[in-house]
Amino acid sequence: MELILKGFQGEGKFYMSIILVLGIISLAIIAERFYYIYIKSSAGRANFMRNIAQLLQTGRVAEAGHLAASQNFPLAKIISAVLQNKAKGQAAIEKAVDEVYLTEAPRINRYLNLLPAFANIAMLCGLLGTIFGLILAFDAVANLPAAQRPQALANGISIVMVNTWSGLATAIPILLLHGLLAMQSERLQEEMEEKAVKVMNLL
Repeated sequence: MELILKGFQGEGKFYMSIILVLGIISLAIIAERFYYIYIKSSAGRANFMRNIAQLLQTGRVAEAGHLAASQNFPLAKIISAVLQNKAKGQAAIEKAVDEVYLTEAPRINRYLNLLPAFANIAMLCGLLGTIFGLILAFDAVANLPAAQRPQALANGISIVMVNTWSGLATAIPILLLHGLLAMQSERLQEEMEEKAVKVMNLL
């Protein structure tokens, strides 16, 4: 940890600062997306669909419509679109479903594409810091007096190691969490399409 803190004070601090900023921004995006995808958009879906199915199977379409309209997550909105347009025919239902899907899908995917970009930039900044440290190390060997070479060489190697570690330590968790968020995002969108078709068949 002490070596990492020194990385922000030495000659390689520029690259370390960029990696730190990218890590903080990515963490904020991940926290916001986790809340929206895993909590706001996912919680209670199974229970909601169970209640909708029970109401439709017993012919209480109006109650099902009120239940769907009272919920605020993407699946409920698409089911509400189906039920509200039931009397207008198949074409109107499909148009309403498409409209809701085109509104909600981008909200689910918002900012996700930034995460792999930030991870790649963090790794590249770590690589730049690594190359910078190697340049300092080789310059020390080639140009400095013998008495100053060990310290300068150690400084260059520390810049190499700290920047390499920091770039990878930032990028790997970002890519892993992006994969989990993208997987759940895709699952939600597939479920929206699937459940809309199932409700239309129940009607």
